[in-house]
Amino acid sequence: MDRALKGRLEARFGAMLAGPIRQRHDETEMRIGPGDVTEVLRALHDEPDFRFEMLSDLAGVDTGDHMQVVYHLWSDSTADWLRVIADGLSREDPRAPSATFLWKGAEWMEREAYDMFGITFEGNRDLRRIYMPPDYTSFPLRKDFLLPDDAARSPGGGVRHMERGHAPASRAEGSDAPDTIRRLGA
Repeated sequence: MDRALKGRLEARFGAMLAGPIRQRHDETEMRIGPGDVTEVLRALHDEPDFRFEMLSDLAGVDTGDHMQVVYHLWSDSTADWLRVIADGLSREDPRAPSATFLWKGAEWMEREAYDMFGITFEGNRDLRRIYMPPDYTSFPLRKDFLLPDDAARSPGGGVRHMERGHAPASRAEGSDAPDTIRRLGA
């Protein structure tokens, strides 16, 4: 753990922190509000005390109560990875500023978070679905997303149709394929 990093983060961002800075093994974690994302990420990237020049990952999170955007950053100034959590995004209309002004590669990560969680990244020039069809209306990784048959499934309801095994099709007429399959050497 880089305790000096924790001290620098608390000194620089104290008023913007939405909770205590936590450290475990080689990770440091800080929480901020969505309105502070641009200022905090710019400072972490540009200021000589931090130099977090690599965005390793960006992910959406649905806590069940609200949404989050999680940024994983790396710097040569510390042995710790930094996890920045933009906490408290609205479930009804989750929005966060785009990080593409610092890291061009964030565009694809933001598209994925948009597609799976419905988080809108303001300033992303190409925010469209990346996995799901363009006319798809749901967000599959949200906690309120249910498969069509999940609502009626009870613990004793048995196996869903898509999970059922299928008996092998009978062998085609005129085929010399054997009726059984034998393991080699058996």
